[in-house]
Amino acid sequence: MTGEKKSKKEDKAVPAKGRGKVKLEIYGEEMVEKIVKLSGNSGRVYLPPDWVGCRVKIVRVD
Repeated sequence: MTGEKKSKKEDKAVPAKGRGKVKLEIYGEEMVEKIVKLSGNSGRVYLPPDWVGCRVKIVRVD
């Protein structure tokens, strides 16, 4: 490297908009398919209570 410090903008990933669809392969224990509901200024998805404390990954499919 040239010793230059990267700006915080350079460290962030480019948003997926405009890149088209990508194929993702994920291994896991269970899967549920839900519709995100409006909740104030954000969205919300309810998951099974036995998933509390587990790591999850959310993938937007459309």
